[in-house]
Amino acid sequence: MHYFTDVVKRYADFNGRARRQEYWMYTLFYAALLIIVMILDFTLGTYPLFYFIVALGLFLPTLGVGVRRLHDQGKSGWWILIGAIPLIGWIWAIVLMATEGTPGPNQYGPSPKSIHA
Repeated sequence: MHYFTDVVKRYADFNGRARRQEYWMYTLFYAALLIIVMILDFTLGTYPLFYFIVALGLFLPTLGVGVRRLHDQGKSGWWILIGAIPLIGWIWAIVLMATEGTPGPNQYGPSPKSIHA
């Protein structure tokens, strides 16, 4: 759970690097939260009200952790837009997020593995 809360605390922080574990654990909690809110919305008959509120509220933290994940590989945060390419963009984005970061420091800061190890 701390992976989710740590990302939310760094709300709109696009600087630094994020480990694969941080990104994927955040994504897991985010997806679970959206599913729970969607079920609640359908139960209350308010879909997509609460779903939209939660998704909008977590948009910047999600974008921030994605950009920091790309920074871990030495790539610019603008690579996050690769997911907008029709058909193959989302596959390419998943591959980028699953690729191991560069060992040691890079232009975006020290390796998060060495900090948390």
